[in-house]
Amino acid sequence: MAKIAALGAYIYQSLLAFGLLIVVANLLPATDYAAYSLFISIVQFADIFCFQWIRAASSRFYPGPDEASEQAERQVIVTELSGSAGICLLAAFLGPLFGVPVWIGLVGALAAILQGAGELHLTMLRFRQEFHLFSWLQGARATILAVTTVGGAAIHPDLAHVLAGVLAGNLIYCVIAWARSRHVMPLSAGWDGEIARRNLVYGGISAGAGVATLLVPLGLKSILLGSLGTAAAGPMLALDLLQRPFVMVTSSLQAIRFPELVAQFDRKIGAQAIQAELGRYYALLVGLSLIGAAGIIAVLGLATQLVVPTALQESFLRTAPFVMMMAMLRGLVQTVLPAPAHLQRRLHLILGLAVIDCVLTCGGALAGAWLLAGTDTAITAGAAIGAAAATAVGVLIQRWRSFAMPWQPVLLPGAALLLAWLISDLAPGGNLLISTGLALAAVVALSARPLFTLVRWIAR
Repeated sequence: MAKIAALGAYIYQSLLAFGLLIVVANLLPATDYAAYSLFISIVQFADIFCFQWIRAASSRFYPGPDEASEQAERQVIVTELSGSAGICLLAAFLGPLFGVPVWIGLVGALAAILQGAGELHLTMLRFRQEFHLFSWLQGARATILAVTTVGGAAIHPDLAHVLAGVLAGNLIYCVIAWARSRHVMPLSAGWDGEIARRNLVYGGISAGAGVATLLVPLGLKSILLGSLGTAAAGPMLALDLLQRPFVMVTSSLQAIRFPELVAQFDRKIGAQAIQAELGRYYALLVGLSLIGAAGIIAVLGLATQLVVPTALQESFLRTAPFVMMMAMLRGLVQTVLPAPAHLQRRLHLILGLAVIDCVLTCGGALAGAWLLAGTDTAITAGAAIGAAAATAVGVLIQRWRSFAMPWQPVLLPGAALLLAWLISDLAPGGNLLISTGLALAAVVALSARPLFTLVRWIAR
């Protein structure tokens, strides 16, 4: 049940973040929302660049085999976090070189530091198997950030007030997280050169892959803004909203199931057993991603009318299907394909897959911008084609070996996605309510049994 609670915390966080974007998009003018969206991507990039290497290393080596090793690991991690935070803060003063005011750079750096510290703290709790405290703090963070961000926009609907809300929310959460966990996981700084070198090598390569991965949404938003100007708000909202469900599915399942897979691999439980576990892990990621995509397609038209600002609805609907397919494929490239490489510590493959994803997805978007007059549909369709090409290259590189995947929980959700898409496009008389109801009925009918099977696998 602890794993289900942790999964529930991830779902709650994602749903709240999804709703937060909708509220902020409705409160802010289109130009301010585009700037806010770009700011969030830059903060995420800074977080990955400065702190992902520490999180990656801690997820592989913390807490260690005994209490003494855990304390040593934790002390080094705190020192590494402090050093990376200092570098991040100094980088904020380079903002004017790129046309960014110093105050925005400082706010972004502070938000990235607090966000990175919070994520690292949650990662350490999760790998200590403190799932109850982890779940509570995960939910608390989502709630606090939503309240403070919306509060800032409600006080005054402009970029400065929203950013103040984001910064205040991260600060409040970090104080609460420290207070709640100081007895479970006391924090103190220390140094061990051997641990630090090991963390830097393993974590640095993994962080490089994370940077390449996060460059994709940042690059796509830059391409959209450069090609469309203020008209980019609709497709940028689609990027912000439709990537989140797949990030939630893949990151939450990876957080809950992958540590067990690593432990089983390190214990050398046998080739056939690890192939079965790896195949079940793949089926969880692919099956739930397909179920999520089918559900999104089924309700996309109705949800757009209900929650997307009227001025953005047309461009949002044009680009949403391509953005959704791109997000689903990228989620699988980031989690399914590198899994054997992580188990075997083949760091060149981990980095190579991320770079391929970044180059081909952004390259596809640039091709759409240059070759097809730079329309929003051309750019997002090009990105989706690039993501599909990256998936195909990744499959060829990995050759899908060393796993035994159960296909039943995957094939039926795939059929549900295709059927929901057909129903949405060929609705009787174009009636939106009828098409939505029929598409949802098809998704439920085809996905109910696979979903039950997948949830049982999560809880086992």
